[in-house]
Amino acid sequence: MLVLLWLIYDSFSSSSRSQVNLRLILVSGKTEDFTFSPNDSATDIAKHVFDNWPAGWEEEQVSSPSILRLIFQGRFLHGNVTLGALKLPPGRTTVMHLVARETLPEPNSHGQRNREKTTESNCCLLL
Repeated sequence: MLVLLWLIYDSFSSSSRSQVNLRLILVSGKTEDFTFSPNDSATDIAKHVFDNWPAGWEEEQVSSPSILRLIFQGRFLHGNVTLGALKLPPGRTTVMHLVARETLPEPNSHGQRNREKTTESNCCLLL
């Protein structure tokens, strides 16, 4: 009996350790905690949140999950990026912002500055 209880506990414990806890924050400041698999993508998360919209978020309800966007460390998460790819610590709570936005900026690994570079020089000469 004791072995069976240990196997059940160990199975539950290891599955909860492999889950990613997200605390989602709306622009209004309201928060809600959710649990996801590391294999879940930003699109999966948006759909889950839309389908399980928290009771306290009625005023922020959106018409479609396709306009829900996640922001993590100042960057929009594009649809197919998974929580595992972000290397989020399983079993700990990670905070992300959730916003309603129709379109996303294009992903750019070099940042905004490279798009603004030109061949012209913008320096001045001080005498």
